[in-house]
Amino acid sequence: MDNLTDALKKLKITAVDSTADSLEGCLDCLLQALAQNNTETSEKIQKSGILQVFASLLTPQSSCTAKVANIIAEVAKNEFMRNSCVEAGLIPPLVQLLNCKDQEVLLQTGRALGNICYDSHTLQSQLINMGVIPTLVKLLGIHCQNAALTEMCLVAFGNLAELESSKEQFAYTNIAEELVKLFKKQIEHDKKEMVFEVLAPLAENDIIKLQLVEAGLVECLLEIVQKTVDSDKEDDIAELKTASDLMVLLLLGDESMQKLFEGGKGSVFQRVLLWIPSNNHQLQLAGALAIANFARNDGNCIHMVDNGIVQKLMDLLDRHVEDGNVTVQHAALSALRNLAIPVVNKAKMLSAGVAEAVLKFLRSEMPPVQFKLLGTLRMLIDAQAEAAEQVGKNVKLVERLVEWCEAKDHAGVMGESNRLLSALIRHSKSKDVIKTIVQSGGIKHLVTMATSEHVIMQNEALVALALIAALELATAEKDLESAQLVQILHRLLSDERSAPEIKYNSMVLICALMGSELLHKEVQSLAFLDVVSKLRSHENKTVAQQASLTEQRLAVES
Repeated sequence: MDNLTDALKKLKITAVDSTADSLEGCLDCLLQALAQNNTETSEKIQKSGILQVFASLLTPQSSCTAKVANIIAEVAKNEFMRNSCVEAGLIPPLVQLLNCKDQEVLLQTGRALGNICYDSHTLQSQLINMGVIPTLVKLLGIHCQNAALTEMCLVAFGNLAELESSKEQFAYTNIAEELVKLFKKQIEHDKKEMVFEVLAPLAENDIIKLQLVEAGLVECLLEIVQKTVDSDKEDDIAELKTASDLMVLLLLGDESMQKLFEGGKGSVFQRVLLWIPSNNHQLQLAGALAIANFARNDGNCIHMVDNGIVQKLMDLLDRHVEDGNVTVQHAALSALRNLAIPVVNKAKMLSAGVAEAVLKFLRSEMPPVQFKLLGTLRMLIDAQAEAAEQVGKNVKLVERLVEWCEAKDHAGVMGESNRLLSALIRHSKSKDVIKTIVQSGGIKHLVTMATSEHVIMQNEALVALALIAALELATAEKDLESAQLVQILHRLLSDERSAPEIKYNSMVLICALMGSELLHKEVQSLAFLDVVSKLRSHENKTVAQQASLTEQRLAVES
């Protein structure tokens, strides 16, 4: 180690005034010491104060620049050295060196910057602000034949792409074109994997999604799927998953999705349709997710339903009823839910038997599947009275809904169960449905739903409760009383923060409850007249009018 101490002393002197040869000798000595014991050597370099000298040696003109950058890259492998490198002012001269033409200098500079900024979003943001992204993209284009430099660029892109601020900068470069070009040339699995690792975070940006589609990435991905689908090699299975996942990600952008749909005639859309009946779970999953993404506007949904997609998805679900793949179930239900949104699709999907297909998953204990099942049924029965009545009289379903209304660990499932209970009543307006819900213990959940923090859910609950009061008050009155509905309505009307539609529907409900002697007494015991008379001067005319009507009703009944 004496050689190292001598080299460090010499370096301080020679850096200022000496020949390139003696400087190179000192640098070689440091590199050798780092290769033998990186941590100990780095500590000595830190104590010697030589890092500040390095800043002045990082010039494109110097023949020693590559070695200096290499030393910095080596010492910055140690976390304790990174701050010292920053304090020594090494980042600005290193960033400048990314513009030089020497490939070895570029490689070592990239390594040095990568190691200094490793795992530090603050320093990576600093690099982005210093404009390294366009420079690195340009380097990738110029030096694509240099494997080491290409790898360095990919590692840098992978780290920087995690930062949201980088994506805007990437979008203004031709990164999509360069990466697709590079991807097409890769044969080895590891090399493809490296490009994938950059593509995935970049493809989260909608502008870059479209650029990747236009650069021909989708065709590459489809080719990979075709080559690997029947293979049982580990690398091929991994590649198939990555390619199909990335494909689905590209479809999350509205413009990129529409470009690939091409009015339902797109070759990509047609290929994806073939994934659904495949025997490969990964492809089934990607196919169903892709359909769910294509089904993000009414035009696409109508076209797909008219062209037989529903049967394909139902067949897929059928294959996964008993001990099925949960992710495939979830994806297929997501697709059906989205397809059921346009009004014209609902009756077609109901007559195709979608409700029955979905109800087969009532036994599922998986919250993501439960959530999608509920959402699909709610979409299907929207404004479909006959279907709402049929589904609402299904005792097993209603009992399961009541059970899920108490799933406090899964807010999404709980919320959707409440909403479906309410929807069954609102769309069927059926006494039989109400009786089924009362008998299954669902009333208390609708009353609780009226206190939800979401106005839309409060409203849905109040409308359903008003229908119960109008159609089956005698059947429901005891449950309404024990759920303290009257007290809740008083609270909603007294609360200044309640939305106008909540106040309006609460008053409609109060009037409907007067038909029950039990609930009538409760209304009289609370000062409803005072609260309601104040609402006659409410700024919302509909609320004010309903307040007058309600006040008259209360006065007559008192």
